[in-house]
Amino acid sequence: MLKDMTLGQFYPVDSVIHRLDPRTKLSATMLYIISLFIANNIYCYVAAFLFLVFCTAMSRVPWKYMAKGLKPIFYLMALSVIFNLFLTGGEPVLFQWSIFRITGPGVRQAFFMALRLVFLVMGSALMTYTTTPTSLTDGMEKGLRFLKVFKVPVHEIAMMMSIALRFIPILAEEADKIQKAQMARGASFEEGNIIQRAKSMIPLLVPLFISAFRRATDLAMAMEARCYHGGEGRTKMVPLRYVHRDYLAYLILFGYLALIIALRIIL
Repeated sequence: MLKDMTLGQFYPVDSVIHRLDPRTKLSATMLYIISLFIANNIYCYVAAFLFLVFCTAMSRVPWKYMAKGLKPIFYLMALSVIFNLFLTGGEPVLFQWSIFRITGPGVRQAFFMALRLVFLVMGSALMTYTTTPTSLTDGMEKGLRFLKVFKVPVHEIAMMMSIALRFIPILAEEADKIQKAQMARGASFEEGNIIQRAKSMIPLLVPLFISAFRRATDLAMAMEARCYHGGEGRTKMVPLRYVHRDYLAYLILFGYLALIIALRIIL
């Protein structure tokens, strides 16, 4: 499961989506997530699915990479579906046993919640697959620069988020190596009850935390050795500038959002 983490990974290929300004992709991801929470009927989710298919095709990222990120959220999705299935009231009642009952609105809500989680994860993964951590940092810093008026350290926040995203696949790979090494020494991570499995994770978590702290220390020393003192006065080798494809992307994006709102109101 750890090796299936897609957040923070970059898929290097030349595509229209890859060449978009990182601010455009950040805005698109946020508006896509907003559209998923606006959607309240099957037509909205069909439109969201078609928009995701269109963006994935334009990015040239294989679908197997997109679907790989769904595995780590399987239990969260199952838990959310169960809660919505059994805790949503209404009529008609499709099944009832003791205090448990399944209603028509419950099935509908559980189905929509599962779709929302799937599209949310795949849409967010598409942004990280098509944007390097450096570009993501620059995009967040320039997109949120208006917060500097309120004395918000925008550059430092963007840098921390970028480093965190970059460290996710590195730590996942490190955890996978430690797990295989412990299994080669006779450790078992799949046997026993929940408490026993939790205890068996200690030989994995302790060296993983030590490795994470060591990497963080090395990174801090490297940044200090290069005289890094925040973003004040720093320049960019490749300044971010909007071009015609970014304006076209915004036009398509707002058209998609207007379609979702119209489908919600009309249907």
